Amino acid sequence: MPLNHRLATATLFAALLFGASACNTMQGMGEDIESGGEGLQHEAEETQDEL
Repeated sequence: MPLNHRLATATLFAALLFGASACNTMQGMGEDIESGGEGLQHEAEETQDEL
């Protein structure tokens, strides 16, 4: 396999790995934001009930 072909294959593989890890990171961040929003909503509902 020529060097250029190996380099292109390795670069593509690295990009795919980076993309997959970024996707997981974004999913985790989305879950954290969702959890924070749910907590905020819960506190707002409790405050509303106290009034």
